[in-house]
Formats: sequence, structure tokens, C-alpha cells
Amino acid sequence: MKAVHFGAGNIGRGFIGLQLVKSGYDVCFIDVNAEVVEALQSRRAYTVGYAAEEAAAEEVSNVTALNSQTEAEQVMEAIATADVVTTAVGPTLLARIAPLLAEGIKRRTTMKNVYVIACENMIEGSSHLQQEVMQHLDTMPPGVFFPNAAVDRIVPLQHHEDPLYVEVEPFFEWVIETKDLPDGYPTFEGVTYVTDITPFIERKLFTVNTGHAIASYLGALFGKETIAESLQDVRVRRGVQTALYETGWLLLEKYGFDPKDHSAYIQKNIKRFENPRIHDEIVRVARSPIRKLGPRDRLVKPARELMDRGIEANGLALGIAAALTYSDPNDSESSELNTFIEQNGIRKTVATYLGLEADERLSQLIVSQYEQMHPMSDSIA
Repeated sequence: MKAVHFGAGNIGRGFIGLQLVKSGYDVCFIDVNAEVVEALQSRRAYTVGYAAEEAAAEEVSNVTALNSQTEAEQVMEAIATADVVTTAVGPTLLARIAPLLAEGIKRRTTMKNVYVIACENMIEGSSHLQQEVMQHLDTMPPGVFFPNAAVDRIVPLQHHEDPLYVEVEPFFEWVIETKDLPDGYPTFEGVTYVTDITPFIERKLFTVNTGHAIASYLGALFGKETIAESLQDVRVRRGVQTALYETGWLLLEKYGFDPKDHSAYIQKNIKRFENPRIHDEIVRVARSPIRKLGPRDRLVKPARELMDRGIEANGLALGIAAALTYSDPNDSESSELNTFIEQNGIRKTVATYLGLEADERLSQLIVSQYEQMHPMSDSIA
């Protein structure tokens, strides 16, 4: 069985590619990093280590790679014969890989089905990828399916002498929606299959991603360098817990999760963030603040839904305000946001980037928190 995976970075190698190989697939990674691609082509194997004392490293074999910039023709041919195509490139890059994917789909002559799964931190990632692919097709051929998925594994930025070695946390979750799939769809080791993925996507997005983001932005505000270090500060920990119990209330209301189970889920994820063996830098988690502050993403969406239900989202507003103070000159989104605030003010920024009108209570909460924080962020900088 053949799998094509876009993204040979740490998540691609340390999570999705690993599980595909464990499930019996030969995996061809697609990337633009020449060093990584050449190493995979040469060695056809790599090592995954775990940030836990009791977990032994694993050798991953039956892999190769192609460079999408210099070997586009081979990439399209690989897609044309694949059983599964997965991605872990980041939501903003799905549009870039869509033309290659579309051309590969056009070239398919086999009658067997192919399953295209976007393993990204976004709601309905595969559906979004399908829309991008359709921009390059007249019609979608039969037998091509785009099931939505939710994925969760902490893979921090890291640097090793071996360019292929990657270290990950032991915990992972990969959920795939089956409601539009035919009988006989593929099953992967360790994956949970559900009819409706929305509750699982939002549980993960509003707990793991919301908590991670708020820990990073509050941590940056107080001069921390890593997520684990941030959570040692009672101000950060209190802010994260407050926000996650707000989103927890929302999730219980919407989907009927068990309160005790969800409380345990929150605490389990905070412990994951605190893992001292994971050097998870704030600059990694906090990057791309414009995307994370979007109206349908991990911070504003749950806050707005809570406010619509008559619950003040004070913890989430605190996290959002901290995100608006975040500054990283090496991050294009952070620079854009900082410049817009400086030129237009915080109220117009909230309206433009967060989609919140000035008279909305949530907007007022965020602006109030920001105005209290801003002098603090200036003094730390």
C-alpha cells in the first residue's frame, strides 16, 4: 500500500508518517527542504524518539521522499498511484499544494479509491483542501474522498545533528470522520473513527490549541521562553485554566461531554504542556497570531459563542488581549499586527482582524484587558 504525505517536517515524520508506516504503508514524503528530502531518499529510514523516560525510540523504515520544487513530475505520478494522501504543512500552505494534488488526481487511471486527509490544526481541513483542489479541476473524478480529521501531538521546534531524527511526546490523538466514506475505507493504527468529527475537532481546538496559545501569549507577556516555564507562573496558569473551563462549559453545552471526563481532559493537557522534557519555545507556539485570532479559530470563536449564551468570557478575553500585545519581528503576521495597531489603534484592529464590532461586549472586554496590559508589554520589551 502506498501513501503520499505532504510535509516532511517534525509533525510529518514524528506523527502522521510514523502512523502510516505502522499501518503497513510505504510512505513518500513531499517537501521543499532539500537536506531532509535527500536524507530520506538515501537512507529510507529515520528515528523517532519520545520525550518520556519510559519510552524507547522507534526506527521508521519503508519511506522515501520527493522535492516538490524540483521533482514535481514524480510527485504527480506518486499521487496518481497512491492509496492515501495526507498533509501536515500548515493551513496556509494547503492552497500551494493543491495544484500538484489536482494534477496527480487527474492522472489516476486505477479504479481503486484514494483518500486525501488534511492533518492540520483547523476545522474541516480536508473539506478546505478539497475546495482548493477543485479550483484546478473541472470535476472531481469518482473514487476520491476527503474525510475531515482532527490531530493532536506536541512536536516542539528542535535541532539535532541527524536531520531526520525527531522527538515527540508519547501522547497523540488522530480522529477521522467516516460519514461520507464508502465501505472498506482504510484504517490506520491508533486512529479513532467517528461518524461526526465536529465535537472532537472543537474539543481539541478549544482545549489543546486554546490552552497552548494562551500559555504562549501570557508567557511572552511575562518574559518567559518556553511553555513549561510559562505554566510555572501562577498568573499564566490561572489564565489558562480559567479560559479552558470557559471553553469546557461551552463544549458541555454544545456536545454533552461528561463533565468529569472533560475536567480530566483539561488537566491532562495542562500536564502535557508542563512536560519538562519538551522544550517547547513560545516563539513556535505563538507564531502566526493573525490566523490564531481569526473569527473562526481557537480564541475568538469560543469566546463569541460563550458571550452569545450570556456567559462573560473573561479568561478568553485575557488570552486574546495578550495575543494582541505579542511581538516577534521575525514573524510576518506579528509584524503586520503590531504595525496595524500602531497606525490604527486597538479598536479598529479588533474589528478588522477579529471581526468584532466596537459595541460588542466581547470587543469591550478585550480592549479593556489590552489597555491594562499594553504598558506592561512595553516595559518587558
